[in-house]
Amino acid sequence: MDNAIYASLTRQSGLMREMRVVANNIANANTTGYRREGVIFAEHLTALDRRGDTLSMADARGRMIDLHQGVLSQTNGAYDLAIEGEGFFMVATPDGDRLTRAGAFMPSAEGELMNADGHRLLDGGGAPVVVPAGLGPISIGPDGTLSAEGQPIAQVGVFAEPPGEQITHDGGTTFAFETQPEAIENPRVRQGFLEESNVDPVFEISRMIEVQRAYELGQTFLDREDQRIRSVISSMSR
Repeated sequence: MDNAIYASLTRQSGLMREMRVVANNIANANTTGYRREGVIFAEHLTALDRRGDTLSMADARGRMIDLHQGVLSQTNGAYDLAIEGEGFFMVATPDGDRLTRAGAFMPSAEGELMNADGHRLLDGGGAPVVVPAGLGPISIGPDGTLSAEGQPIAQVGVFAEPPGEQITHDGGTTFAFETQPEAIENPRVRQGFLEESNVDPVFEISRMIEVQRAYELGQTFLDREDQRIRSVISSMSR
């Protein structure tokens, strides 16, 4: 296959990946705590001969996560929590503990705070946050302390992003990690608020149009290159 076709196909493959990522961002524009993703393009050079000629190949397997804070929306829900500034909640899933910025929780029949997927909210020590039954109105302070009738009963854990590594999107609004993150000493938790997605729909739609046009240009080049090769073969076979 011609080198120009190889280079174009790698670029087209990367553009398809970026289109899927952009479409996923748009689909989650209204998802609480969602973090926008992007694709990282890298260039790889392959030697063609001893003269130093090279072939440039595109690679778009890397992804980046935009951790900028989204807008905090007031809900007045007793167990709706939002983190102002840096930090993550931690929830226990069947696949292990995960970080999240989605703070919509509710007590289970046993009093454990859980999200909509049934994952338990954890405190700073990795234990489930439990609200005993029969207590009065629950207030949650800026440091994540849950109190009832003026008495503290539990504390929500707020964790820093693991140092020296990039967290990976585990699906939905949760993130996997390898190194256990440390609890933040002075977090800023707001009760009765939820953090909205940090996706800018207008930007994502404009980016989708750009990616689509770039893909169409690449496809036009491939079609013309195919016609050129066919023409050459036809001429030589006469």
